[in-house]
Amino acid sequence: MRVLHTSDWHLGRRLERHDRFEEHRAVVDAVVAIADAEGADLVLHSGDLFDRPAPPVEALRLGLEGLVRLTNAGERPVVAVAGNHDSPELFETLAPFLAPFGVHLVGRIKAPGEGGILSLDTRAGRAHVACFPFLRAAQTVDFMARADEWYGKYADRVRKITESYATALAEVAGADEATFLLGHFMVGGVKIHTGAPRGERDLHIGEAYAATDGAIPTSVDYVALGHIHAPQPVPGARVPAQYAGSLLQLDFGEAGEEKRVVMVDTSPQAPASVRSVSIIGGRLLIRVEGTWEEINARDDLDDAYLDLAVTTDGPDPGLMDLARQRFPNVVKVRAEYDRTRDARPTTAGRPLDDLYADYHREVHRGDPADELMELFREISGEVADAST
Repeated sequence: MRVLHTSDWHLGRRLERHDRFEEHRAVVDAVVAIADAEGADLVLHSGDLFDRPAPPVEALRLGLEGLVRLTNAGERPVVAVAGNHDSPELFETLAPFLAPFGVHLVGRIKAPGEGGILSLDTRAGRAHVACFPFLRAAQTVDFMARADEWYGKYADRVRKITESYATALAEVAGADEATFLLGHFMVGGVKIHTGAPRGERDLHIGEAYAATDGAIPTSVDYVALGHIHAPQPVPGARVPAQYAGSLLQLDFGEAGEEKRVVMVDTSPQAPASVRSVSIIGGRLLIRVEGTWEEINARDDLDDAYLDLAVTTDGPDPGLMDLARQRFPNVVKVRAEYDRTRDARPTTAGRPLDDLYADYHREVHRGDPADELMELFREISGEVADAST
């Protein structure tokens, strides 16, 4: 059986002032094209289909149409679990409407016999998929609570759920039928670059949300995980297991990461084989340091989203405007200079928006965007009106 594993589309995601809808549409098209060209029998999406629980209408349409297109007119089952950015309620509401098209959405963690395990017929035979949507730290899982097994640390709870799924898979799957765990959680030991903001939500990638490699069952053919955007094998897994990663470089901490889908080939009584297929699409994200003369002279930055650190002699209020005139896709600009030489400016009698601009330059090392200053003036004006 040939399986395509994809994850973390984050449809609706913006990069500050930049709308990335067309980029997302291009990479979704690329995933569909790969599924068709590779002759995939099954598609697994391991969560964060959308970037927020209530996605914009155009992002919602793109995501649902993308999943339906991946079925190849109903010939290829598609299974997707809710990630931490997705709404479990939205997934569960949409599930019965998409099932006739061959798309199976699972928003909540369920007992194996109550929707936690899906048994699906594919062109290559029967597949059994254990579905593990994102588990929040305070969330109670009913079927585990009834079994009086809901206790301990987050990692213990994740392990007990996957153990229950592995046991159930062994009971329902025949010797020549493929088995999968499809989940959205972090296994401790993953490698992510944290030198700049990343697309993952910081709240949900800390130690408190880390499972151990004991959560990866050894009795399944393949473990398809989402949540971590850097493509990589699942740490410590003793069966083929991968984080497919995000489809686009979503923030500057992902700059330089090559995006992909994972192709998995399973066969009875043999380990699954795994390979990456690169996704070509979306603008590159590039972090650049140097003087303005050095940066301005480069001819490889015009089409990329840019995070610029410009070496200066001191604060330069016009730096953002200068950068935007030269590079239309600039996202962040900050002046890099010796701040120990700067005396803190006096605040007496200065307008609030000037003080806020100074604060922004000190904290964020760059001039505030015009839109941000406009919003600040609007809010401070409303506060002043309310106090009179």
